[in-house]
Amino acid sequence: MRADIILSTINAKWIHPSLALRLLKANLGAGLEERCRIIEFALRQPLREKIDALLSARPRILGLSVSIWNHGATIELLTALRKEWGPSRPFVALGGPEITGLPAGAPIFDLADACIRGEGESAFRELCNALLQDGASASAVGKIFDERAGVHGREDIATIKNAYAFYDDEDLRKKFVYVESSRGCHNSCAFCQSAGDKLREFPLDAFLQEMRTLIARGARAFKFLDRSFNYNSERAITIMEFFLEEHRREWNGPRACVHFEMHPLLFTPGMIRTIARFPPGTLRLEVGIQTLNKKVAALICRASNPAREIEVLRVLRWETSAIIHADLIAGLPGEGIESFAKGFDMLWEALAPQAGEGRAEIQLGILKALPGTPLWRRIEALGFGIAQSRHTR
Repeated sequence: MRADIILSTINAKWIHPSLALRLLKANLGAGLEERCRIIEFALRQPLREKIDALLSARPRILGLSVSIWNHGATIELLTALRKEWGPSRPFVALGGPEITGLPAGAPIFDLADACIRGEGESAFRELCNALLQDGASASAVGKIFDERAGVHGREDIATIKNAYAFYDDEDLRKKFVYVESSRGCHNSCAFCQSAGDKLREFPLDAFLQEMRTLIARGARAFKFLDRSFNYNSERAITIMEFFLEEHRREWNGPRACVHFEMHPLLFTPGMIRTIARFPPGTLRLEVGIQTLNKKVAALICRASNPAREIEVLRVLRWETSAIIHADLIAGLPGEGIESFAKGFDMLWEALAPQAGEGRAEIQLGILKALPGTPLWRRIEALGFGIAQSRHTR
């Protein structure tokens, strides 16, 4: 059966399904949800396969989620599709973190009829309603939503319908299951697209019931999208205790694992004790260090206490079985090679494995001036130059 609405994206890997697409579908409402289908691709998938799948679908509306890793690939896909669509092409709507932050003149906007900035559940529903229910013309809707881009901003998450039912059996058995117990972040790191995005928490009891349902359906590998999972220590412990209890009941086996992103200065003794109870291989912690230079941290508006951060990593390394990923960024403003090398050595000393162990790693990232971030807006004042890009300028 033909779907009037196709939601699509190019995921970094096949094992990374998009929660965003599922949320958009779940929140279309009665009369539209059943007219929508999700088609996902992987970055390394041949372009021809992507083109053929979307041509065969023949949607009236094509919604594409754009992120930093698929920006160029999305331009390539849309450019190729335009050559084959002919005059009966669908209405193209773009959204996602990359679209939210890009300057108005970005080339990718020329390939779209409408662009939705910020969280898109309400805005995308309104767009689809206007086109499919109210009979608005494509040109009128496109203009309206271009002008209103960014108005919706943040959703009232108490009103958002969850989308976990749209993970199919293959997703649950073979892929990561992305979930979110909160949106936003209490930090304001200059390099991050979540800077200034107010932290909001989904109702906890309902969220845990959804996790219980996913586990009963066969989900084993959970990856939390929360930017500040341990900001609310009591809530964080409750969620971790839930997974510990479910592991004893039925969340187990070789793939049973849950991944949290945590701030190194927000660990509490109670949280450490809970983490220590996880069996080996079942808990992954992404701990955002970024820099161990306090002056550099101040420049990027990030709280810093290097001694405390190193101590937390040592405790996690030696007193728990958690798999630790410590993030470090090269190229931050104010940090030269000597300072960066010193921070790297400090992390290595804190996390160095014993013979045969591999429970800790340093995730080295290169600074990216992501569109819409405070760093992007302050790039010249900080003394950086940005290479001209056909994707962002």
